[in-house]
Amino acid sequence: MSNSRSSRATSTVAAEAVANVGNHANTATASAVDTDGLEAVLERAVAAVRQAGALLLDRHDTDARPVDLDGVVRAIDANDAAVLAVLKEPLLAARPGSRWEEDELAGGLLPEGDWWVVDTAEGNINHIHGMGDWGVTAALVRDNAPVLTVVHLPLTGDTYTALRGRGAFLNGEPLRVSAKTDLNAALVGTGQAKPGEEEDALRRMGGAVTGMLLAALVVRVSVPATMQLVHVAAGRMDAFWQFSDVRSGLLPGALLVSEAGGVVTDTRGEPWSLAAEDFLACAPGLHGQVVDVLSDPR
Repeated sequence: MSNSRSSRATSTVAAEAVANVGNHANTATASAVDTDGLEAVLERAVAAVRQAGALLLDRHDTDARPVDLDGVVRAIDANDAAVLAVLKEPLLAARPGSRWEEDELAGGLLPEGDWWVVDTAEGNINHIHGMGDWGVTAALVRDNAPVLTVVHLPLTGDTYTALRGRGAFLNGEPLRVSAKTDLNAALVGTGQAKPGEEEDALRRMGGAVTGMLLAALVVRVSVPATMQLVHVAAGRMDAFWQFSDVRSGLLPGALLVSEAGGVVTDTRGEPWSLAAEDFLACAPGLHGQVVDVLSDPR
């Protein structure tokens, strides 16, 4: 794809993508209706997620070293159960009539209405191995579009929030994505969405990492997705892609990035929605270049 074609595609896609994930710069009027009355919901959601984060922090052991798969699974399940017990009811009460998506690893469209898509321990695998890069996330999805999100990182005390059409914030301070325009100066990221993915998907991921290593300055491969997407929203990283449709890992970051002025599409540059099979969140000035690399089969 030529540079001029990439630029035109990026402009078109960016305009379409904001309708899906809510770029506040262009949809303020419509979004004001969508988020009417949600400020109070956000306040209650922040309190609930922070409380859950405090519990998860109490459970964090820097000396933890699971020795086998059974031990890993038990530790993950125990974290999820403990946090769910203190998080689910407060969030449902914060938005009367909302429903709860039970499967953290599920993808695809949800039925119409308001749904909480939550990861009780985003980065659980890191937590149970005594590492950092974990937190608690909650996104309120209305008719398959994220309208509210909270990401709390207990180790640092940081809380990222966004309301559709109202901007993205870190501890109350506005976030803005990177202003870079040259991919060979960019820090980009990706990662495995979940264990047990199909071999074809993993080979596709490997090929894309190779392509990006040739094109970008540095490629960061880690988990979970949200911990990289908060960096994209804050302008610390320049792009993140994932060949997956796991809702709980993508929705919170999608809203944060779009509300911070970024572009959210699939890896081919088409508007992203919960029906998409993969995901890209990117600084606007790099979007066409990143799509070109990810669209090049290797």
